[in-house]
Amino acid sequence: MEILEFVLRVVLGITSLLLTLLILLHKGRGGGLSDMFGGGLTSSLGSSGLAERNLNRFTVILALAWFVSIVALGLITKFQGI
Repeated sequence: MEILEFVLRVVLGITSLLLTLLILLHKGRGGGLSDMFGGGLTSSLGSSGLAERNLNRFTVILALAWFVSIVALGLITKFQGI
């Protein structure tokens, strides 16, 4: 059980970092963090609709993996004391 908990903690750490980066990569709607990191340049260049959709899909899949790892770690912690 300790190995599973360690693997889930590693998955949680990696997905947390990747999720943060992917959210910052999304096209800004104005005035957000994306403008701080050069979002104005990407709006003038224009991004592909397909690339934006793929980024959205990958972000949602990664968010689901993040959520599942948190729930699994919570369940392991809850039932470890028994």
